[in-house]
Amino acid sequence: MDAKELIARRIAAELRDGDLVNLGIGIPTLVSNYIPAGVRIFFQSENGIIGMGPVPEKGMENRDLTNAGGQCITALPGSATFDSAMSFSIIRGGHLDITVLGGLQVDERGILANWMVPGKMVPGMGGAMDLVTGAKRVIVAMTHTSKGNPKIVRECSLPITSNRPVDLIVTEIAVIQPTKAGLLLREKSREVTVEEIMKLTEARLIVSDSLKEILD
Repeated sequence: MDAKELIARRIAAELRDGDLVNLGIGIPTLVSNYIPAGVRIFFQSENGIIGMGPVPEKGMENRDLTNAGGQCITALPGSATFDSAMSFSIIRGGHLDITVLGGLQVDERGILANWMVPGKMVPGMGGAMDLVTGAKRVIVAMTHTSKGNPKIVRECSLPITSNRPVDLIVTEIAVIQPTKAGLLLREKSREVTVEEIMKLTEARLIVSDSLKEILD
């Protein structure tokens, strides 16, 4: 299974019927493709829509219907569109059940850095800071490393997004839960050993007594 697909499928399993969920740019946008039949999830994008459906099939894109990253989306029957002021009132008002965001780094405390790399051009901070602060639950969807470098680190070297710890980190090889005691390794890919995960992770990990395989 492709790494991004595995991450998206695993996060989809965290969603519950009736949840209001924000999907960030990148891997998070794939989550909507893996919702089980009969489960109703209300997907929100901060540019002003609730009711996003799966990514459109090739040739069926509508350039007037996009998410916050400019990617074409579909809209389910009953979806609603509104302006950014209303959208951010939903986010800042604590009405989102879950936000799923990409990540550049997460540290041992569960602090996320995901909005900029110093020295690189960025269009703006986007809604990440509001989302991490305002959502009831924050899930990070990211690859475990970048060009061989760990993304789960002892301390973020990139500008942090919020001082609120995230609730769950899902990579292609591990599911990790930040706790007061540290980062708890809850699940691992069947393709790797715990020792290999440790080598690819700069931060210290606590191995769960009930460790299981991802999507087992």
